[in-house]
Amino acid sequence: MGLMDHCYEAVESSDFKNGMSRLGAAVNIATTRTDDGPFGFTASAVCSVSDAPATLLLCINRSSSCFPAFQRARFFCINTLMPGHQSLSNLFGGKTPMADRFGSGEWGEGLSGVPVLKDALVSFECEFSHAVDEGTHRVIFGRVIDIRCHQRDAALLYCQRRYVTCENDG
Repeated sequence: MGLMDHCYEAVESSDFKNGMSRLGAAVNIATTRTDDGPFGFTASAVCSVSDAPATLLLCINRSSSCFPAFQRARFFCINTLMPGHQSLSNLFGGKTPMADRFGSGEWGEGLSGVPVLKDALVSFECEFSHAVDEGTHRVIFGRVIDIRCHQRDAALLYCQRRYVTCENDG
């Protein structure tokens, strides 16, 4: 019997969550706009897919209050946060009503009209490419149509269930 012939059980959800807590990640706010207004949530499950064409992926829980908006959106933006954005991350990661979330932070509009955080470390405005459902989440792929970079070089990260910062001193 070869390795491919053996069925392995998935690890327990709690073990997986504890393991993933050790995998540091950039903190982002994913945003979109529909006829109902702006929508956004805090996301750490964001990843580069390809540079030709420039593509990234975003994972969203299908039970999220933002899911219907992201499900029907043609465009979205990934706003990578910097040190000092912890309260904004918490606001977009909690149960705060959507209209109140955008009352904090300085928001502008991207090429497609999606909300772009003016002082994000970097903002990737994307056009929806396709999506795949896996487990509890939808993986959304987006082609990058615009990038805005901040002059400061400092990232807000999340690791071991707490915020940490990374600054490049030059």
